[in-house]
Amino acid sequence: MPPRKAAAPSRVYQLKITLKDSKPPIWRRVEVADDITLAKLHRIIQAAMGWTDSHLHMFSLGRTTYGVPDPDYDEDVRDERRYKLNQLLTEPKQKLSYEYDFGDSWTHEVLLEKVLPPEPGATYPRCTAGKRACPPEDCGGVWGYAEFVEAIADPEHEQHEELLEWVGGEFDPEQFDVAEANTALRSLR
Repeated sequence: MPPRKAAAPSRVYQLKITLKDSKPPIWRRVEVADDITLAKLHRIIQAAMGWTDSHLHMFSLGRTTYGVPDPDYDEDVRDERRYKLNQLLTEPKQKLSYEYDFGDSWTHEVLLEKVLPPEPGATYPRCTAGKRACPPEDCGGVWGYAEFVEAIADPEHEQHEELLEWVGGEFDPEQFDVAEANTALRSLR
């Protein structure tokens, strides 16, 4: 029996996900079904940005936080599996915050740019644009990343060789491949 094809969404949200305080900006534009859960949005952000989902995360809207509740903590975190994106963002220009890795504190702004009808034959989620590479995990947040980029760009820097080895031999902070992001997003379906 062939796999069941997902029904087309009734509305598509065009989101711009920007890593806050990154200079120059690191961002992705994605189109998603408006009725996905925040848990699915988390996986979409991870795939589109290039993160490895190795750390805790949460969404925030005003004073309300959404994520994976932990009974060992008193924090009032609403279960992200129970809330849909279209319950929190209803019209363009609205935004919510997504924080990944509470140690490095990678904070992203998730902006609802447009509400669109689905394209015939299109599959969602999909990435339509973006700029710059996702920082390596555990490099110290946006400020540590700026220092990392400076060090790998300068062969005379005392940590140049060590950081290049740590990152796997090479890293281009300007590199972003929309096809690669879409390959990662297809694995979520």
